[in-house]
Amino acid sequence: MSMTDPIADLLTRIRNANKAGQDQAVIPFSRPKEGILQILKDEGFIKSFETVGEIPRKNLVVKLKYKGKMERVIESLVKISKPGRRVYVGHKDIRHIRRGLGVMILSTPKGIVTDTAAKKMKVGGEWLCSVW
Repeated sequence: MSMTDPIADLLTRIRNANKAGQDQAVIPFSRPKEGILQILKDEGFIKSFETVGEIPRKNLVVKLKYKGKMERVIESLVKISKPGRRVYVGHKDIRHIRRGLGVMILSTPKGIVTDTAAKKMKVGGEWLCSVW
């Protein structure tokens, strides 16, 4: 079955596993998804992720992170830019998410980066999602 928006699928799988209190989520592999997961790991929203399998059935296994007794680290994971409505921001229009507690993930000409990295590089791009 073909998918219209694979990034929305990634976010939904993480969101569902997080709400269900599962330790991990399995997601079909793609490079943009890998970039988003690397940002989530660097920012401390997930424990880790790894690539499993070979080319036709390659998957990403994401280990979710909880604080204390199953209290979620990821409070919300929101897809902003959608196939029917792309949202672009310039580097001057990038704002803090949740007063700096959240992260805006952007797809820029320099790769998939966070809001703070995009501001430092003075580059804008497509606003993929927000996490807090």
